Amino acid sequence: MLHSVRVWWRKARAVFSIYFQDSLAYRAQAVIWILTDVVPALVMPLVWLSAYGGKTAIGGYTPSEMVLYYLCMVTLTNFIVAHLMWEVAMEIKEGQFSVFLVRPFSYFQTTLIRNLAWRVFRLAVFVPMLVVGVWMYAPHLTQVRFEWGVTFWLSLLMGHLLSFMLAYALGLLALFFQEVYSVYNIYYIPMLFLSGQLVPISVFPEWLQAASRYLPFQYTVALPTEVLMGRVPESVAWQGIGMQVIWTASLYLLSKVLWRRGLLYYTGVGM
Repeated sequence: MLHSVRVWWRKARAVFSIYFQDSLAYRAQAVIWILTDVVPALVMPLVWLSAYGGKTAIGGYTPSEMVLYYLCMVTLTNFIVAHLMWEVAMEIKEGQFSVFLVRPFSYFQTTLIRNLAWRVFRLAVFVPMLVVGVWMYAPHLTQVRFEWGVTFWLSLLMGHLLSFMLAYALGLLALFFQEVYSVYNIYYIPMLFLSGQLVPISVFPEWLQAASRYLPFQYTVALPTEVLMGRVPESVAWQGIGMQVIWTASLYLLSKVLWRRGLLYYTGVGM
């Protein structure tokens, strides 16, 4: 058993090293992708600060808390949110997927470690951008406090796994359909709104907030962000973590079904 774990660990380290070096090889492209997420998040506090117009709070957020929310959210997003379905779909469509089927490391594990390598690189590149954001909004960060407890770290880890499983399951749809990119574009509409990346969930109408509790999106970014800011009671945080586990496990089982059935349709000739 111990020998098997050591062998797996050596393989995992090798895969991580390969894809981390791959990230370094395309630094300029990586920075552009990161900026597409970071710039809107750094601009949105300016919009909200103008919208307050003398109000003390909107959606339960004071101006200072709203600024802090976006800085926390964009920081956690760099670790949590996965966009790997585009790469999975491309590998399937172009026939590169066949190579992974004969390697001594499962495609699921390869994709998971590849995504982790990209997360580490992305966080490293993001740090200077975060420094700029903190400098820009320093006058508004007057009531900063963070909750670094177990619920935060669990919600952060499960948020990442949930986002990964969502993207992975979507990527496997390429085994069944020739064109899936339009599906991915549609996916981003509810994901951006209900994950809390565009605006906090609490500013939505109550019926939409209630509906979002039964969908996976808010359990990716919004939950760990609000836990970090201390806006979620511990009992509610544990309920959210339970929903993260349920959604992650459900999507994992769904991906297993998509994998088994999708391989029956896969031709491996590329397009």
